Parts: sequence; C-alpha cells; structure tokens
Amino acid sequence: MNKGKYYITTAIAYTSGKPHIGNTYEIVLADSIARFKKLNGYDVYFQTGTDEHGEKIQIKAKEAGKSPQQFVDEVAGEIKKIWDIMNTSYDKFVRTTDEEHVKIVQKIFKKLYDQGDIYKGFYEGWYCTPDESFFTESQLIDGKCPDCGREVKKAKEEAYFFKMSKYAHRLMKHIEENPGFIQPESRKNEMVNNFIKPGLQDLCVSRTSFDWGIPVTFDKGHVVYVWIDALSNYITFLGYDPDGNHGDLYKKYWPADVHLIGKDILRFHTIYWPILLMALGEELPKQVFGHPWLLVGDGKMSKSVGNVIYADDLVKYFGVDAVRYYVLHEMPFANDGTLTYELMIERINSDLANILGNLVNRTVTMTNKYFDGVILQPKELESIDKELIKLALDTPNKVEEKMATLRVSDAIDEIFTLLRRSNKYIDETQPWILGKDENKKDRLGTVLYNLLESIRIAAVLLEAYLPETAQKILKQLNTEKTDWDSLKGFNGMIPGEKVGTPEILFARIDVAKKIEEINNNLEINQDSTKKPESKKEEKLNRGDKADKEEKEVKEEFVSIDDFAKIDLRVAEVIKAEKHPDADKLLVLQLKLGDEVRQVVSGIAKYYEPENLVGKKVVMVYNLKPVKLRGVESCGMILAAQKGKKLTLVSTLEDLADGAKIS
Repeated sequence: MNKGKYYITTAIAYTSGKPHIGNTYEIVLADSIARFKKLNGYDVYFQTGTDEHGEKIQIKAKEAGKSPQQFVDEVAGEIKKIWDIMNTSYDKFVRTTDEEHVKIVQKIFKKLYDQGDIYKGFYEGWYCTPDESFFTESQLIDGKCPDCGREVKKAKEEAYFFKMSKYAHRLMKHIEENPGFIQPESRKNEMVNNFIKPGLQDLCVSRTSFDWGIPVTFDKGHVVYVWIDALSNYITFLGYDPDGNHGDLYKKYWPADVHLIGKDILRFHTIYWPILLMALGEELPKQVFGHPWLLVGDGKMSKSVGNVIYADDLVKYFGVDAVRYYVLHEMPFANDGTLTYELMIERINSDLANILGNLVNRTVTMTNKYFDGVILQPKELESIDKELIKLALDTPNKVEEKMATLRVSDAIDEIFTLLRRSNKYIDETQPWILGKDENKKDRLGTVLYNLLESIRIAAVLLEAYLPETAQKILKQLNTEKTDWDSLKGFNGMIPGEKVGTPEILFARIDVAKKIEEINNNLEINQDSTKKPESKKEEKLNRGDKADKEEKEVKEEFVSIDDFAKIDLRVAEVIKAEKHPDADKLLVLQLKLGDEVRQVVSGIAKYYEPENLVGKKVVMVYNLKPVKLRGVESCGMILAAQKGKKLTLVSTLEDLADGAKIS
C-alpha cells in the first residue's frame, strides 16, 4: 500500500542555546505526524535541523570565548541529542553551515539579483538583535520590538533588498484559492489582515554590520540575511538547484506537504518564504501549520523569568513516552497548552498508568492465569461484544480523519476512547467471575480475545505517539500484526498462539515525593551554576559573614520583656494563591477568630497553594505591615528550615484559630 509521498519539516532550531520543552514540542509533534503517515501508507521524508548564522550567535560566541563555528557545533550537537532523546524519527538533520547549503544559497541570491528581484540600497530603522528583525518607528510598541518586547537600537547600513511588493497580489490570490495553505484558520486571518492587506515593504536580505553568515559572492562585506539563508533549507537539502539541475530528492518530495512551525514565525513562512519561491519559479508548500505555544503555568517559557523546563530533565523524571504523551495530548489545536509538574503527574497516573497500563496488565495477566497464555478462538458474540468490536474497527478511521487536519490531540483521544471502553467492558463482563465456572470457559475465551484484539488495534495506532510503549504492548501480546491493513479486521490475534509476559507500563507516581525530588534537583542545579567568586569577592563575603556571626553572638540572648513584645497567634489558612508578580511568594488569607489577615510568604517553592488551605500555622500578629512586590502583608508565618527542607510551624493540639501563644 503506497498512498504517495509526504514531505514534512519543522522550523530549524536557532543555535543560540539549549532548546526548552516548548521548542522540543515541535519536533515531537512533527514526529507523531510522520510516524502516522508512514503507518497509513505514505512514503515519508521528515526533515529538521538547525539555523546557525546571525549576529546574535556571533555575539554569544564571543561572550563564550569561542569561534562562531565552535559555538554552533556544540549547540547543534545538544539540539540533535535532545531530538534523539525524544525518540524522533527524522530522515535528515540539516545545518545551515553545511557546505551544500552555503553554495546553493549563494546561487539563489545571485539568481534573484540577476533577474531584478534584489536591489542594493540603505536600511535605516530600528533593529531587534534577538529577533534579527528591522522595524519602522510606527511598527514599534512602546518603543520596543513588536515581536518580543525587547529593546531595539537605531541602525543604518548598506543592504540588499528583496522586492516583496512585486509578488503581494499573487500571494493573496494563492491564499484565497488554497484555503488550507495557512492553518489554523485564525493564523491565516492574522497574516492577511495585519500584514498583506496593509501593504508589504521590501525585505532587507543582506547585512554588513556582522560577518557570521553566508558571504554574498559578488559584493564583499555583505552576508546573506536570515530570510534567504534559513528559509531556503527546506529545498537546498533536497538538492534544489537554481540552474534547474535538481537532485532526485527534490524531484520526488517537493513541494512540502506541511511546514510545521511555531505561531511566532508564521509571517516569515507564510509571506517571505512563498514569495521567495514565487520569485524562483518553484511550487509553494501545500500547507504551513502554525502550532500554539506550550506555556509553563500561565506564562511563556523564558530564561530571564526563570521558568524554563528542558526535555531531558522531564525524561529523567517521567520517561520519554510520558513526556511525549503530555505535550501531544495537552496541546489544543489552535490555543496554547499548559505544562506544570502537577498536571503532568496527574495525566500519567490517570491516563497512562490507569486507563492504558492497567488495561493491558489485567488482560495479559488473565490470559496467562486462565488459559496458560493461549489465545482462544472467539465463539458466539453477544451485543456487548459487537459494540466493542464496532468501536475498535471504527477507531483507525476516526484517528485518520483527525490526523488529516493535524488534530493530534483529538486523534489520541479517539484511541483512549477505545481503551476506556475496553476497561468498561471488563467491568461489564467480569472475567474473574467467568473464570470460576468451567461451563463459561468459551465465554471467557471470547471476552479475553475481544480485549486482546482491541488492545492490539490501540497499540498499533499508539505507535505514532508513544512508540516505545506501543512496542512493549505488542511484545506482551506477542503479535506481528502491526501494519495499517491489520486494522481493517478484528482478527489480528491468532487463536492457538500465546501471549507474552505482563509487565508494568507506567507505575503510579506519588505526587508529593516526585515534586520534592524535582525541587531538590532544581536547587542543586541552581547552586552548581552559580558564578564562582573572585578572590576579592570571597574576601569581602567572608568579612560580611564574620561580621554577621559576631553580631549574632552579641544578640544571642534576649530578655523576657523582649519576647513579650511579640504577639504569636494560631491562624488557619483559608485561601492561598501565587503572587501575581513574584514566583517565590504566596499570598495567604489567614483566619484568626472573626478576623482575616493577608500575609505574603516566601514559601512558594516548598508548598503548592491548594495544599495549604485548612492548615493551622503560627503567625506573628503584631508585625508592622509592609508591601512585598506591590501586595500588602500584615504579619508573618513561622517556619523551620534545615538544609533544603522547610516546614511550617504549627501546634501539637488542634487549637482554635486566633488562640494566642504565650
């Protein structure tokens, strides 16, 4: 079965640093699509890689005391390692510093120049280094970059420009005639209304203020700017040749079936890239899909904010397939998804350990227990059997339908609908009761066959999303019926064959213990990345420490009168929430009899807000009110800390809130 070719790409990752889980989501999403298309009968080519030129990289390399090439070699290696950790099945990992790419980009630039689509001029405007983008005064928002909100600098330099406006009408016509070209629909409306209709400006495509880039062959001092360099990777590594002598991969796979990218770079891929292809006389990709962001809590991941989570860390805590499941299932089609450790553990326990893992383990275990692992030929079917079988046979088509529009989360839901129904089927048929009656042996064999076959169908489909887990399930079933055609009938498990040995797929996770483990590791990692002190700083700090210790010794003893000034009371936490502007702080509402006090406390890394509600704590009642990051705090709660563990102070007896401690 061959349904034709399917060429899928991710955006190439910028080699300015290690990618976080939000960046990694894209490669896992693309991998799930590529794997499903292969299962579904397509000849798939899956390309990913790294974008390695630009001023930002040149600056970062200099700061690191390395050459730009050394710097990108290290970062590209780290990115490829993470892509491999996530078990992604790409066919080609490209790097824009590769010689094959460099030579073709130079030929593309020269061709566009020779045909009059590129001309020389001067650029004067505002430049954002992190985004490597120029903006006019009117495009800035509050004087800052409209894309990332960072500072911009005034820049003027000689540059080459690409005539975007020449192709604007043609691009608009293409979008109108191909409604699926930009997806989701909301992204298309944004591009058309915000960028194309207001009028396209000519695009700066060379730079002279830095030299880490592909040299323009006919004008020394100019390097090809990111738009032509990075975007053209989708064709250069297939063997595109501006002279028309294309390689076999280009002839076979272009145009791309889908460019999978983050919504933040949609403009470059839906306006700059198609216009560039039009100028070259090449076909446009069939679709550009701008996926949403994966947020941490309520915010976008940022090193400056300190909320970055890396894929390899998550894998260490939860395993590859658990991470793959979470990012694929929890990302809506068009809206941003949210990642927290607590939500991830909840999904693992409920979906993977319970719905999936428990079903497989129970079914294989019962087959071994009642029939020594032998699969029996199903006998007469009851209505409840037919209902399960129909759902199992319908599921592949439902998954295929969802994947046709890249609704990956919905496709996974279809598989788990079958798994949930199978669990319910166990409860309805009660095979443990049937196993006690020798006269019900045929019925028990039929029930277990239906379960084994439903699990097989689910496992074959799950391979696209949870490849390791799917293989483990199929091994337990001891079946080689794993292709798409085997999903067309409810007969993949062979009577007379034996199932394998059951094993736990996903163990349930103790939430509190896992969160404590993660927090401890985070603290260790933060300590290990602290900048070493200079001798002068070390001396100064030692002096400060000595002064502090001396002061503490002098103030070691207090009188009873001093202690009597402190009003300590028992308080009950009736509400707790995160501080709106400080990650380390929680805002607590404390009940003391008929009074409620608000206290801001730096315990966010030790306690989740919901776990504090109902707890009795000891509060310093007569502390002068202060504002902490803009929120008023009227008191203080007491806590004891040893090493990296902190515990709130409470009382042995359950005293009434408001009770005074003396």
